[in-house]
Amino acid sequence: MILAVPHIPHDMLHEIGADKIQLGLIDKMFTDYGVTEHVLWYYTPMALGFTDHLKPIAVVYDCMDELSAFKNAPAALRERESQLFKLADLVFTGGQSLYESKRDHHHSVYAFPSSIEAAHFARARGINEDPDDQRDIPAPRVGFFGVIDERMDLDLIAGVADARPDLHLVMIGPVVKIDEENLPRRSNIHYLGGKSYKELPSYLSGWDVAMLPFARNESTRFISPTKTPEYLAAGCPVVSTSIRDVVRPYGQKGLVHIADTVEEFITAIETAMQTDSPQRLMEVDAFLKQMSWDLTWSNMSELIQGVVNKKTGNR
Repeated sequence: MILAVPHIPHDMLHEIGADKIQLGLIDKMFTDYGVTEHVLWYYTPMALGFTDHLKPIAVVYDCMDELSAFKNAPAALRERESQLFKLADLVFTGGQSLYESKRDHHHSVYAFPSSIEAAHFARARGINEDPDDQRDIPAPRVGFFGVIDERMDLDLIAGVADARPDLHLVMIGPVVKIDEENLPRRSNIHYLGGKSYKELPSYLSGWDVAMLPFARNESTRFISPTKTPEYLAAGCPVVSTSIRDVVRPYGQKGLVHIADTVEEFITAIETAMQTDSPQRLMEVDAFLKQMSWDLTWSNMSELIQGVVNKKTGNR
């Protein structure tokens, strides 16, 4: 397998110029490696700007988010998504809500909610030593990992910290598309920056509760947070705002506590800590057994192979 990463000059802000550079890089790669029959897999419709001249045997649109709802989304994104729907043989969505939003736009849409490498995160259950930058943070700890951006309910985080100074909120992840000066700063809110995937179980092992403090806005309307099953696999009780793909199925199955206001969130955190039991972990593990990235890929590849076989006559 070859992983090709295009390198674009930092000052190349103009969309047309960046597309031209990437088009040239792709054409050179196809020539250098003798690429003939190929499948195009799109994560963003914006890539049409430098790939619409290619002749694939199949096109997949892997729609992981409603990208047009994100801050600073390109103006052309909706138009290009319409073009991609016409070109795609298959559309995969990163969650049930997104599937329900896209299924009327294409004839072959399939939902693939966030899955998990369960064994990796389950390591947290057996780790007893904190990383250096978390070791001195008092308990109880309520943690989050992920990108800190416009999807975060910063007022909720500040409200919980103010109402319960005994709770220490651990925030792991890069700050993106929002001004760091707007982040709530309290003595019991701890921003530890980004961590590697490998490091995450060590941090999760020291949390009393994991949280999903997402705002309820256009940018979160269709998200299916991968961290939900990751938190659960780590053994953490979880409290989340009422994100639709967390409520269904995790909230409905009693695997995640759902709360939106500061008062509700604090009550849910307390309940999560006080009522946690081995029975919950048994229920979590039984649910997570149905999920894996290997299974997701197996189902996706079967669909793709079906399209390829149909177009090539299974030659």
